[in-house]
Amino acid sequence: MKRRKYGLLTELQYKVLKLRLQGLTQSEVAKILGTTRENVSILEKRAWENIELAKITLNIYKELTAKAKIIIPPNTHLVDIPRIVIGEADKVKVKLKANFTRIYDEIRFKARECIKGTHVIKPIMILILSDGDIEVIPKD
Repeated sequence: MKRRKYGLLTELQYKVLKLRLQGLTQSEVAKILGTTRENVSILEKRAWENIELAKITLNIYKELTAKAKIIIPPNTHLVDIPRIVIGEADKVKVKLKANFTRIYDEIRFKARECIKGTHVIKPIMILILSDGDIEVIPKD
């Protein structure tokens, strides 16, 4: 019998995550699936690893296909970043689907670990996609 796949997740990984995200303990999930808590733990760990790998892969794809890539260095003031992004979009002739407020908010939300107060403390990559959208990716 062929098992169904859910993207990079196996059918069991999918079921484990679904039940865990509903608030069940690993022991409760094990009982429902007729397996051990240890097996549920392994399935859950591998599922989260696969999800993280998928996120990394999508970010790499977006970086490869982006019309522009901007690296915001440490010490940059947050209010300067939207102007930088809008200027770069103009250079590559992309009409942004983002205004000053959206750019600012996305940076504060998606790269919060790269910000302290009103300044960047760790580099942030901002991609301008061909459809005019932006992607904010914290850099390590």
